Amino acid sequence: MKEPCPAPPEFDDDFRAKLGDLIRWRRDVRRFKADAVDPALVRHLLALASCSPSVGHSQPWRFVLVESAERRAAVRASFKRANADALQSYSGEQKHLYARLKLEGLEQAPVQLAVFVDESTLVGSGLGRRTMPETLHYSVVAAIQTLWLAARACGLGIGWISILEPDVINSVLDVPPEWQLIAYLCVGWPEEEHLDHELERAGWESNIDRSKTILVR
Repeated sequence: MKEPCPAPPEFDDDFRAKLGDLIRWRRDVRRFKADAVDPALVRHLLALASCSPSVGHSQPWRFVLVESAERRAAVRASFKRANADALQSYSGEQKHLYARLKLEGLEQAPVQLAVFVDESTLVGSGLGRRTMPETLHYSVVAAIQTLWLAARACGLGIGWISILEPDVINSVLDVPPEWQLIAYLCVGWPEEEHLDHELERAGWESNIDRSKTILVR
């Protein structure tokens, strides 16, 4: 006999206003305090992230907590190589500006988390991804966004580092070859709080006109 369906929660105007604040305050954090984060809180946030939607209910996210000092050092070395290479793709004033940007918190973040997609998963039996296999990756990105908002609601900040060598990270973390790196996240208590974007403050890029991102057909 099926259990009766529970009544859905009620979300009032105050909750909706706070949700809007949460979304706006979800910033990419690069400056962290040295204070530790309770491992139980981290596990709680990962449990919430695992409630995210996924194509065919495939749940393809794989979270790797990077705690080894040697492995963290190897990740920092990968960032330095990738960042030096990226710097060479710019010229003039933009190159000088790029060199001054704070792009990671690898030295300070107390929690570091690599997030992968398991491309070999059989969970979900391929439902929904035969015509768009990339939805497996999108599912992991949705989990990251859920994690990000849940962390922000607890006062934590997250920084997403994409300036890395994926093959090197896979090797350093000794994960199965079927796993593909989606994100390397730094997690911790923010050293400072800002509503605006780090790159906007640095003069790298400004917000685009939102009307240009919405089309009506």
